[in-house]
Amino acid sequence: MKFNSLFFVLIFVFFTSVVHAQRTIDKIDKDWRFAFGGAIGTNEDYGFSSAYFSYLAKAGFGDGPASSKFDDRSWQRIQLPHDWMTQLIFSPNASPSHGYKAGGKGFANHSIGWYRKNIFIPKADKGKIISIKFDGVFRNSKVWLNGFYLGNEESGYNSFNYDVTPYVNYGKENVLTVRVNATEEEGWFYEGAGIYRDVYLVKTNPIHIKDDGIFITPQLNKALTHSEVNIKNIITNDGASHQKITVENTLYDPNGTLLKNVDTIVAIGKVLSDISIPLSISVDNPQLWDTDNPLLYSLQTKIYDNNHVLLDSTSEHFGIRSIFMDPTKGFFLNGKHIKLKGTNNHQSHAGVGTALNEGMIYYRLQKLKAMGSNAYRGSHYPLSPVFLDACDRLGILVIEENRLMGINPMHLRNVRKMIERDYNHPSIFSWSIGNEEWMIEGNNKGVEIADYIQNYIQTLDSSRYMTAGLSNGFKVGMSSNIQVMGYNYLGNGDIQDHYEHHQLQPSMGTEEGSTFATRGIYKTDSLKQYESAYDRKPRPSFYSIEEGWYYYAKREYLSGVFFWTGFDYRGEPTPYSWPSVTSYFGMMDLCGFPKDDYYYLQSWWQSKPMLHILPHWNWVGSESKNIKVVTYSNLDEVELFLNGHSLGKKEMPINSHLYWNVPYQKGVLSAAGYRNGNIVLRDSVVTSGPVDHLDLQLENDSLSQSKGIYVVKVKALDKFGYFVPDAKNSFTIKNSSQYKILGVGNGDPTSHAPENYDTIYQQKVLNFRKLDSTLHFVINSFSANNSCIFTIYTDSSFKVKTIMLNGKMIHSKSTGIFEVSNELLKKENSIRIVSYDRNVKLGEQNSHTLRMIIQQKIKLKENQLSLFNGLAQIIIQSEQLPKLESVKTKNVFTLSIGDVK
Repeated sequence: MKFNSLFFVLIFVFFTSVVHAQRTIDKIDKDWRFAFGGAIGTNEDYGFSSAYFSYLAKAGFGDGPASSKFDDRSWQRIQLPHDWMTQLIFSPNASPSHGYKAGGKGFANHSIGWYRKNIFIPKADKGKIISIKFDGVFRNSKVWLNGFYLGNEESGYNSFNYDVTPYVNYGKENVLTVRVNATEEEGWFYEGAGIYRDVYLVKTNPIHIKDDGIFITPQLNKALTHSEVNIKNIITNDGASHQKITVENTLYDPNGTLLKNVDTIVAIGKVLSDISIPLSISVDNPQLWDTDNPLLYSLQTKIYDNNHVLLDSTSEHFGIRSIFMDPTKGFFLNGKHIKLKGTNNHQSHAGVGTALNEGMIYYRLQKLKAMGSNAYRGSHYPLSPVFLDACDRLGILVIEENRLMGINPMHLRNVRKMIERDYNHPSIFSWSIGNEEWMIEGNNKGVEIADYIQNYIQTLDSSRYMTAGLSNGFKVGMSSNIQVMGYNYLGNGDIQDHYEHHQLQPSMGTEEGSTFATRGIYKTDSLKQYESAYDRKPRPSFYSIEEGWYYYAKREYLSGVFFWTGFDYRGEPTPYSWPSVTSYFGMMDLCGFPKDDYYYLQSWWQSKPMLHILPHWNWVGSESKNIKVVTYSNLDEVELFLNGHSLGKKEMPINSHLYWNVPYQKGVLSAAGYRNGNIVLRDSVVTSGPVDHLDLQLENDSLSQSKGIYVVKVKALDKFGYFVPDAKNSFTIKNSSQYKILGVGNGDPTSHAPENYDTIYQQKVLNFRKLDSTLHFVINSFSANNSCIFTIYTDSSFKVKTIMLNGKMIHSKSTGIFEVSNELLKKENSIRIVSYDRNVKLGEQNSHTLRMIIQQKIKLKENQLSLFNGLAQIIIQSEQLPKLESVKTKNVFTLSIGDVK
């Protein structure tokens, strides 16, 4: 008892100076350092975990880059989010499911990544609770602060945070280190590698609202005229003495008008414990969240001490809405029947990989909304908090999916973390416990595991539905006990038969389609690995996009469907393999440029009049041959014209399309869409000439631009301004220093072109040999097509006299960065360093040693990018609207970004 009393006295003294502290949350995505480690041994991994006392032996004994004294000045400077796989080349020996990127399994030099960042924490923060929060790291991350090991998160999809309070050096720089091991895959699709989501520095009072500790559950009456907003506050005491606090909850409507303020007085006593505070606030005539008007309320929660001094404050947005899935009538939102019109998607995009910042997330979601989609299935892992915020604000219903089924602590922990973190998002209507678990979904093991997980989720959230994507016949196993049946593909079983035997079970199509299409291609070319964009079955037993939507649309009991996929993604290059590196499934390509199936869905997924004609009309050499012409429209009738001559008017079948066989002749092929006998819309395709100039368009709107992202569409036009749909021209990008090109792409599924222009590879020099006053070692050469930058850093006690490469002097200064011409490189290269210091230490573990890293900076041939079927994309990060200009000189196209000299 004496020890406990002393403990509480010390705690009280320690925290009395910070009673006025309030919460701050700072995004710390800027100014990180990055370098590749090595998976083979400690020498390849900067000597990590090789010290006599390493990080698992004694607290604070982080070694290698985990040491705060480690010298990282030669590492690459990066900003988060960061996916290092985008820097890597493609290799036929790499994983096809991960897009043949030369990282991960079999690529030891590019499967480990190290990140380091200096964080200054002022002395005034002493007494606060300091924590680091990660939204997601792929994968198997270990984290240190100032050499103190914080923990390990295996999953690449979980958010996690660490309390670093005892390890902070106040009034000084603090070194945050993250080691990421992406050797093992979690999925069968491109997953990227690195800190690909945001990181935050959080500071709170010892008495504070628990992280993910506000739970808001609105309950609407049937008349939709009244809602009880049930709230649970969880307050954490991380070290304060016994006292009374006031917890204030203030509710604001979507217009920002204060509705009600509720104060609750509670006693805080036990240290390192939580208390839960339930309350309810009544709202009359609530403004409802739905897909057309996603209105959001906000709840501000504050904590005050005995003297009414503010200790903590947080704000949560939420929506008031009701969801109901009827086994025979389908899905209802706020009492209104709607059909779920969804897509499945992975989180990868051309150029940036999985490092989707907020601007790119809004860009992609708005493309789906423009197609008429109202729903999104996260495939097959929890989504980022930023992503779900965007779905809340844009009005997109979400199925959020668990990564791995199981009932042990690790599995249940992951489920709990997902639900607790994302509980307040009105966009989420269903939790998915798994996807196509072929080993268990059709047997009793699956039934038992599904029952266990569903019962566990009920203890966490009883306000949403539970589902799973199933593909095993739809007759046995999990299909009988999952709360909402999720059908993965009509070709995998008899949906109608399952419904007739399970008429009390709501259902939806969690995956459908899986069709193959290459944007702008209308004749399959297996040699080039291009698939025709005409909608058709991907295989005899599966359904086309039109067949899939037609099936689900006409069956009222089916709540809706999620097509595979909204966007193409790296990996799973079905039906091909190398050299294909992306999927063919998307309604859009990897850049978000629509394929023709996009327009089919748009014609029946949204009410705004639309008309689309395909294919293009550049068919030189096919004169007089029949070309299949298709029109997609939601209008009553469509009339087709060739060079002004009518080819007939046809009535548009519901949920279908129209087509004509047209003998090709160059000119203008046009369509007119009618409603109530009047022409409402026209669309046309024109036989174009050669590329005359490049049109530059900012594709994303002001909302995503406000996040600092500008998505530039590069479009080939002829001299008359007509689109050139088969253009493959290359162009040069010249970028001023004021803008950063995050990535580039063109949607070509077989392209192996670099995705960004500041790629750096590193090779560590470890085999030092000392010869008198000379350090001598041998390295392997880099490709002669690329320049190398030799970087040598030493401490102040070590002085370099000369550096000689293959017998030729390249330097005569003390330290610095040295560019070396490739003409000097051979297969084996000898570097001799002559030092003034005869007592220099060698090795990688001690910061007072000679450290040498050779960086290979990839320089594209004048930063060239090629069009694919007339289009390409450049993603720019900037705080201001970039100046764009395209110039043609002697058939050479140059795109300038900013004021380029």
